[in-house]
Amino acid sequence: MADAAGKDSAMEKSADDGSPTRDSDNNEEQKVREDGKIELTEEDCYKKLGFSYPTWKKWMILSVIFAVQVSMNFNTSIYSNAVTPLTVAFKISGQAARVGQCVYLVTYAFGCELWAPWSEDLGRWPILQLSLFLVNIWQIPCALAPNYSTIIAFRFLGGLSSAGGSVTLGMVADMWEADDQQYAVAFIVLSSVGGSAVGPLVGAFVERWLSWHWNFWVQLIFGGVVQLAHFVLVPETRATIIVDREAKERRKAGETNIYGPNELQENRFEFKKILVIWARPFEMFIREPIVLCLSLLSGFSDALIFTFLESYQPVYEQWGFGTTAQGLAFIPIIIGYFLSYFSFFPFIHRHRQIRRKDPDALQPEARLYWLLYLAPLEFIGLIGFAWTTLGPAYHVHWIAPMIFSMLVGIANYAIYMATIDYMIASYGPYSASATGGNGFSRDFLAGIAAMYSTPFYTDVGNGHAKYKLEWPTTVLAGLAILVTIPIYVFYWKGPIVREKSKFAQTLASDRKRGGRGDNVGVKAEAGHMEDGP
Repeated sequence: MADAAGKDSAMEKSADDGSPTRDSDNNEEQKVREDGKIELTEEDCYKKLGFSYPTWKKWMILSVIFAVQVSMNFNTSIYSNAVTPLTVAFKISGQAARVGQCVYLVTYAFGCELWAPWSEDLGRWPILQLSLFLVNIWQIPCALAPNYSTIIAFRFLGGLSSAGGSVTLGMVADMWEADDQQYAVAFIVLSSVGGSAVGPLVGAFVERWLSWHWNFWVQLIFGGVVQLAHFVLVPETRATIIVDREAKERRKAGETNIYGPNELQENRFEFKKILVIWARPFEMFIREPIVLCLSLLSGFSDALIFTFLESYQPVYEQWGFGTTAQGLAFIPIIIGYFLSYFSFFPFIHRHRQIRRKDPDALQPEARLYWLLYLAPLEFIGLIGFAWTTLGPAYHVHWIAPMIFSMLVGIANYAIYMATIDYMIASYGPYSASATGGNGFSRDFLAGIAAMYSTPFYTDVGNGHAKYKLEWPTTVLAGLAILVTIPIYVFYWKGPIVREKSKFAQTLASDRKRGGRGDNVGVKAEAGHMEDGP
């Protein structure tokens, strides 16, 4: 399915953004097959690939993709503001109404992985357009639903239709070489976590002033706008598709025997090949300790946000917060995301400078360094939030839990960013599958959280009437300690763990042979990268 796209060719510094580029198109020898057909390679037309786009164009494309990713995550979280109106409209329990959010997130987790191979073979642009179109279409029957079963059915289809980071992060790998991806990765990670927090902020105003139907109409409007922006502003970035198009143009110009890589590939859509690619993220999730532990950490952190969606109402009602004020209470989390995002810049800059002097100077574990200091904010934020939710009766100001929720936001972004970054550096050719497991874990566990959050907050503290809201979050804080321990283990013992990994051993063998396996794999498998290369 995926092509190996990152061969060693002579490199020069781009005058535009300093990222490495290959020599001119005519310096590569043509690749002649046994059947006499000439295969056009990426090196033959490198200047037409995404890697050669000027910086402004790369970031224009990425900004649209940022909006696309925000809209997809927005759809997962704004639904929580429809729960209460749906219980009234269809005379169902609150727990039953939350099934619509759970089913969307769980199917979203699988959908991201299922779309990946098709974006590699058919191109990023048509797959993302098809995904957005389907997601938008399924909003219409939800908005017009005569019964609740209709909403469940089309939320299921909507989640399954969401390509998410399987395509958006793949586009980062289409435009930046592996060692220059970190700024772009950080930006896309921000869109992924940010969309989940923007949902309840906007949803609060929809719930307060409009009927439940508008919860879905707003999703459709947002999705339609970003789909139109993507249609107009974003070109195809997948390298093999661009090479195929160039080969067709050259044949029209008279080079009758030249073909693109996909045109020469036999059995492109063989089910067995697709199945192997689909299965690899799940195989790595189960068999690789680094992927398993860090994905669970990332998933737990994301689930906290969806747990917060349920705790905010009883917490802030103590201070007399209405529906819209409760939505505004998510602003500190968004501020935390931005603070965490910008805090990575000095470390990314420093690492790039070191790698340009010596590509092998840094171990993959160096990408976990800043997380060592930010990860504890998960526990600090949770325990602080827990015991500042005592309310005005204990003379606690409402700003206190908001400050601690901001710390949770800082940690949540840092965990996702650093774990994704570390997996890219650790697994090279298999990094896309590794990060696919990370994204799957986040969406799947968030979906489960949508169902347990309310019972968790209503039942766990039942035996402690005085501290009914405090104990559930205290339990989450205790779990936060357990799931952050692997960060420190892998930072100090990561090389030993990687030595025992068959995937990492393959990468090490490639490097010893002089190949650039890490670059190859990120591009070749880029379609598997999640809400988040």
